[in-house]
Amino acid sequence: MDKVKVDGALVELDGDEMAHTMWTMVKEKLILPHVDAPILRFDLSLPNRERTGDAVTREAAAAVAEHRVGAKCSTITPDAGRVAEYGLSRRWPSPNGTVRGVLNGVIFREPVIIDSVPRLVPGWRKPIVVARHAHADQYSAVNFAVSGPGRLTLTYTPDDGSPAVSREVTSFPAGGGVAMGMYNYSDSIRDFARACFSYGIKRGYPVYLSTKNTVLKAYDGQFKDIFDEVYAAEFRPRFEAAGLGYEHRLIDDMVASALKWEGGYVWACKNYDGDVQSDIVAQGFGSPGLMTSVLATPDGRIQLTEAAHGTVRRHHERRLAGETTSTNPIATVFAWTRALAFRAGIDGNQALAQFAASVEDAVAGTVRRGIMTDDLAALSGPGVRGVSTEAFLDSVAAECAALPAPAAS
Repeated sequence: MDKVKVDGALVELDGDEMAHTMWTMVKEKLILPHVDAPILRFDLSLPNRERTGDAVTREAAAAVAEHRVGAKCSTITPDAGRVAEYGLSRRWPSPNGTVRGVLNGVIFREPVIIDSVPRLVPGWRKPIVVARHAHADQYSAVNFAVSGPGRLTLTYTPDDGSPAVSREVTSFPAGGGVAMGMYNYSDSIRDFARACFSYGIKRGYPVYLSTKNTVLKAYDGQFKDIFDEVYAAEFRPRFEAAGLGYEHRLIDDMVASALKWEGGYVWACKNYDGDVQSDIVAQGFGSPGLMTSVLATPDGRIQLTEAAHGTVRRHHERRLAGETTSTNPIATVFAWTRALAFRAGIDGNQALAQFAASVEDAVAGTVRRGIMTDDLAALSGPGVRGVSTEAFLDSVAAECAALPAPAAS
């Protein structure tokens, strides 16, 4: 197959450990042999973030903002153990958090559905797209341990000089305890709502927001009220014309409903909720290796795709010891193909769009032929054996090599 010519740039954010190994395999076996594109590579491995004082992460985020399309490999967010392991000068922040902050992005996680892969939730027949408001809440909270008795208060001091507002949270007993204060911004919630409704229109899916506003009447109530306002003012006519809807549900009711429904909707979640529910959805559809992740700006003009799983440290260590591993690379493949498809949409490049779709079809076809990694083989019943990561990708590559040349744009 002749190479597909691409004019617009693709920003590549490389990463760590086994995720990096799979990333490189996918790029070399499936992408570079068939696509002639300007790829701007940024090395976001932990050693390079240390060498550059994390400047490489900020540079990569700026490049994605400029060129509008990026594909990201999973990266390490160091804890104390990783600081010691890598000899870091400090605990560098999450690259995902840095990029999200620069782009003001919302995360949309969606499973890759392959009909031959059994699901832990058999009734899930259509994708469940988990939209995570990846801003503030618990992830930016101030939290600390309290050693003994005392009063905990929360104070807001307006910049305009008006009187401060102070609320007593609790009085700790002699045994002390723990405390936390968290926040979010109305403008960020509003952008989250716009991103979710825009994505719902794009996919042709209804949107559900889940909160616990019956308990957190002001905090979660603000999420509900802003979503209601944005929907009514900006999106209701388009949703109704498309036969779609929007609804707020309590999160416990939404979780129960999700287990009964067949899928086919966008589930808008607060930060922590989205983190948890996206992992549940990934496993329910078969494997975290089948979960894609898209970071999109509220206006939908910029997109960064990645695999939703981590760096797969255990498999990385086994490979360093000389073992062959069977790590599922499907989400990594889709990180590349979804980025190429978005680039194709921007450029009007039909050949590139066709190629990206063909690679995804080749992945599904390979699994249907019984060639799959250990995680999927374990779902498929006794006697089904998985193949190595390399063998799986070689099978996909063979299918791609046999593809007819995409039609010219």
